[in-house]
Amino acid sequence: MGIRLGDNQYGKAEVRLVHVNRETPVHSIKDINYSSQLRGDLESVHTEGDNATCLPTDTQKNTVYAKAKEWGGVGAIEDFALKMARHFVDGHDYVHGARQEVEEYSWERISTGKGPHDHAFVRSGAEVRTAVVTKDGEKEWVVSGFSGLTVLKSTGSEFHGYPKTRYTTLAETDDRILATDVTARWRSIGTDLDWDKTYASVKALALEAFAETHSLALQQTLYAMGKAVLEAHPEIAEIKFSMPNNHHFLVDLSPFGLDNPNEVFFAADRPYGLIEAVVERDDAPEAGRAWETVPGFV
Repeated sequence: MGIRLGDNQYGKAEVRLVHVNRETPVHSIKDINYSSQLRGDLESVHTEGDNATCLPTDTQKNTVYAKAKEWGGVGAIEDFALKMARHFVDGHDYVHGARQEVEEYSWERISTGKGPHDHAFVRSGAEVRTAVVTKDGEKEWVVSGFSGLTVLKSTGSEFHGYPKTRYTTLAETDDRILATDVTARWRSIGTDLDWDKTYASVKALALEAFAETHSLALQQTLYAMGKAVLEAHPEIAEIKFSMPNNHHFLVDLSPFGLDNPNEVFFAADRPYGLIEAVVERDDAPEAGRAWETVPGFV
């Protein structure tokens, strides 16, 4: 029986970087969490401890900080990750592939009586923007997305007609709260896009579909969100959603002599239903390893 080294990668995870743009007295902030993983001629590193082709993880970390300065900031996180991947793969003959993953945290200028403050910020409670860039030789894939986009509909949602077994206790309903924390990832066709504009549009389309779809199931809402995005963006090959069903249960107020016509609910954080699916074009180009390296998705 033979033994051999399988697929592998290595790098520096969760490099925290804050870049302050000081070009004017009105500052702006880019706050990111950056992870770099490289693949290449690494068999001898694993089997013999020969580090001749092992670019240190500390070097990868330092490169992130240095390039943020040399390139005049971060810009769109997809562009930053693409340039980093190209730097590692094209600039080192022993590096054949790279996976660069970024999370971006939003900050807003604090409002004062004189307007937004020039250099004082409050962390936004909005979603976390994400990007994963995979470079394998000359091939490149970009997966954009977000996580933690919390949404809720106070009506316009039903759930009924499902199979019943001896273990079923859930009552059918034609009026319920529908709430979820949306995680979405979408793969672009090509790399020459206006990433910020596309991101804003995808988020807006997903939110509009969530709001406007009269939901008979969270699965139906998920599909409507993905369909809206793909119809508006031919440059997007497919989009994946992970959406927990954040249950809200009607509180029984009858012991207190009170009615409760869908007004008072108990918000349960667990257990929760978890709905995940891909909405894709039937002619979408293959993704190579782009999806394989995005954790947490089917």
